Amino acid sequence: MNAARETLPAVSVAVVRNGTVLLVKRARQPSQGLYAFPGGKVEAGEALEEAAARELLEETGLRATGFHPLREIHIDGRDDNHPVDYLLTVFGAAYAGGEAVASDDAETAAFYTLDEMERLPLAGSVFAVAEGLIGRTGSQS
Repeated sequence: MNAARETLPAVSVAVVRNGTVLLVKRARQPSQGLYAFPGGKVEAGEALEEAAARELLEETGLRATGFHPLREIHIDGRDDNHPVDYLLTVFGAAYAGGEAVASDDAETAAFYTLDEMERLPLAGSVFAVAEGLIGRTGSQS
């Protein structure tokens, strides 16, 4: 009886700056109220990396360089009573300019250390991804 659910491509980007990682507090589903990397749906004809850069700029006003895919995560929309599922490609990138300002579907946008992140309600694998990036990049920006 279970009909196949539609799965849409989505992206997020973990931007590293001086040993911190950019997080937004999600203003809408999925993961409303949780801290996550900025991101969203991929538009028709858009490459994943282009979508990640666009979503970063739309949600936070920031630019980044060196986009590289880190992992793919299947997000079951039923967890948030969402009508579709997402295949989320998480990118890592280095901060390249701008001031973090929350807009679009982000409630807040700021850079956090791992210690600060331990006290936040985080979405999915955000902490593991951040820990891998900061551990690998040290204090580089």
